[in-house]
Amino acid sequence: MSATEILSALDRIHGTVSVIGSMNADYTVTAQRLPGPGETITGGPLQLLPGGKSGNQAAAAARIGATVQMFGAVGSDRNADFLLGALGEAGVNTTHVRRVLGPSGTTVITVDAQGENTIVYSPGSNAQVTVDYVESVRDALTRSSVLGLCLESPIETVTAAARMCHEAGVKVLLNDSPFTPSLPVELVEASDILLVNEHEMAQLLGIAEPEDDDGDAFDWRHAFDELRGFGFEQAIVTLGGDGSVVLDGTADDPEHRIQRIAPVRVKAVDTTGCGDSFMGTVLAGLASGMTLSQSAELASYVSAYAATGYGAQASYGTAAQIREAFADAE
Repeated sequence: MSATEILSALDRIHGTVSVIGSMNADYTVTAQRLPGPGETITGGPLQLLPGGKSGNQAAAAARIGATVQMFGAVGSDRNADFLLGALGEAGVNTTHVRRVLGPSGTTVITVDAQGENTIVYSPGSNAQVTVDYVESVRDALTRSSVLGLCLESPIETVTAAARMCHEAGVKVLLNDSPFTPSLPVELVEASDILLVNEHEMAQLLGIAEPEDDDGDAFDWRHAFDELRGFGFEQAIVTLGGDGSVVLDGTADDPEHRIQRIAPVRVKAVDTTGCGDSFMGTVLAGLASGMTLSQSAELASYVSAYAATGYGAQASYGTAAQIREAFADAE
């Protein structure tokens, strides 16, 4: 498909999405290169930017047109108002976000001249997103078509939210990040779709990674068989700058059960929030009736746009901005 055809899907984004999890204040500094162990280097001005994997995913989905509800907790510090304000500006409904005593979640991020980064995460209020809280927002949480989950919240809370929404008929998309190789059986059973990168996939399934990061030569049929044995019929495996692979056991045509999604090439300045913008776009696409592969194709463009700006949420574009950026992509 052409860029114009893929980006036309932005006109069809209308679905409802729930995201439960982390919101972080990102303290970000750029440097010519990343420091080595025990090394001090000079960087640019320190910036405070809105982030958190779940908050990022919610913001990305809302900016391209989905109706998004955010669930989670912020602290009693100044960063709480900063984070809620940024989500509100992106169009996310934060009515059900809880305020708790103590600091909000934070990250310390260093970005090098090639756009690569290192991130240290301090959970803060995100650790107080409890199972009781999930029960208290049940009606609102299950009102959407799709639920987005990552693992920056307590695993028992993530599992409870997945189970609750799955039983209510809400499609559950699980991003196994920060990566854990020991997903609870109950969480796997309650999750419809898995989103991981190629390294996480290999560790999760106990198989070899693509040799030399060559996704084209990799045995995706074997990986898909292992994934189905693990408990997932649908998954997206992201390959960094090489695109992604959609594994969809529900596709009617066997030829469409393994689909390679081409990368979108841009001059990257910061890849901090690209994975989350990809996830947010997939959530919005699924909620709007798109297939998994259609959602992933659109997500390639949305996440590529995010790589051209600094920060996570700060780099996310609206449907109009993304369309304009790739107007000459043909």
